This record gives sequence, C-alpha cells and structure tokens, in this order.
Amino acid sequence: MGSSRLPGKVLADLGGKPMLSYVVGRARAARRLDTLIVATSTADADDAIAAWCASAEVPCFRGDENDVLARYHAAAEAHGLDVIVRLTADCPLLDPGVIDHIVEEYLSGEFDYVSNTISPTYPDGLDTEVVRRSALDRAWREATLPSEREHVTPYIWKRPETFRLRNVARTPDLSHLRWTVDEPQDLEFVRRIYSHFGFSPAFSAEEVLALLGREPSASDINAGFQRNEGYERSRQSDPRGPQVELE
Repeated sequence: MGSSRLPGKVLADLGGKPMLSYVVGRARAARRLDTLIVATSTADADDAIAAWCASAEVPCFRGDENDVLARYHAAAEAHGLDVIVRLTADCPLLDPGVIDHIVEEYLSGEFDYVSNTISPTYPDGLDTEVVRRSALDRAWREATLPSEREHVTPYIWKRPETFRLRNVARTPDLSHLRWTVDEPQDLEFVRRIYSHFGFSPAFSAEEVLALLGREPSASDINAGFQRNEGYERSRQSDPRGPQVELE
C-alpha cells in the first residue's frame, strides 16, 4: 500500500473489485501451485491488505516492510514450504499458463532458481520466479546489499557460479510491453484491458496480445517507463565498491 509512485495500488479499484483480487484469482488458476499466500508487511497501511485477505479467506503472512527477503523467508518457514514461487501483487495480468510453464521448467531439472526475468523476453507483468528453499535460506543468511534484501532474489540470480539457474525465454521477444502497475498510466492501461474482457479474470496473455494487435494504441497509454525501475532505484542505495553485475 505504501508505493511511492502509486500509493494504494494493490487495492486500487478494477471494475469494482480491488486489483489484488484479480491477482489472487489468476494465480489460483495455475495448476502447479499447491497453496497461495499473500506476504504483506506489518506496516499500519497494510492492515487493509490483511483485512481483505481475511474477508476473502486468503492466507496472509505479515513481515518486515523493507526487508522483503526476510519476509519471504519467514513466510516460507511458517508454512513449511520447500519450493517458493514468487509473484508480485502489482501484476493483474499475470497468466496461469505462464506460471505453470515456469514451474514445469523448474521441475525438469535440479535447479535452484528458474524464472523468465534473468534475461526478460516476456511482457513486464508476467514475471514468475521459482526458488528452491535452500537457495532462499542462503540468500536470507548472506545477502547484505539493500537491493538484495528489498527485491528478494538478486542475491541468487547474480551468482550463476553458486546457484543452478535457468532462464525461460519466449519468441518473439516481448519485453518492451508493459503490463505491470507502478504508475497511474499503468492502471489506466490495465483498466482498458479488463474492460474489454468484461472484468472477467479468465482471459489469457495470448488474448491480450491479440487485442493489442487489433488496438496497438492501447500500449501507448503507459509506454516509455523503464523496466525494473524500482530495482534500479534500490541499487542506488547499495554501498559503492565491487559488485556482481549480470550482462
């Protein structure tokens, strides 16, 4: 709820329902997820999220507001999770089929971390990360940079020499498309997409792509914003000195 660019975005109105309800509904449609937990903070502003979860009978875990890695670790520990799928609540167009595909890639080998975000080729807003519990435990113990604590997984994906990583790519590359919600224009874009489908959460990413093919001007609504701007801003608070970079 404390987003600096769009305060209260997680519960923003989307066709008469909070945006979070669509995120939860779409995530629950994934076949490869055993349980879904909303991991929010203990900040007073996030009482509203906890209240919505209670009313919707969605498991909710509350932890540190800024050390999100610690929050994830504590949630995984509290629920006895061996594998964690990280989805972000500002992505109301996330696709159950994409989630299942990334999880299936994880299950296909002995990986510590599998995602479609190391080298992005999916629209921003379909991000899915799968993390082995032992890798999350190690990141929680060893990560020290503010950006690593705030964004949960950088400590892992920046270290291919330590962790067994896999990036899932798609063709053609659609990483220029922005389907996440960080700015008022993003919310306007998402509302336009949902209004087309009658605010039903059942439509797929491929149907959104088909719509944008017919109405390319829709993508102009929120064009021009930097992908992963929040992470890049967080990196600016990291201590200067030798750092691991990913090309």
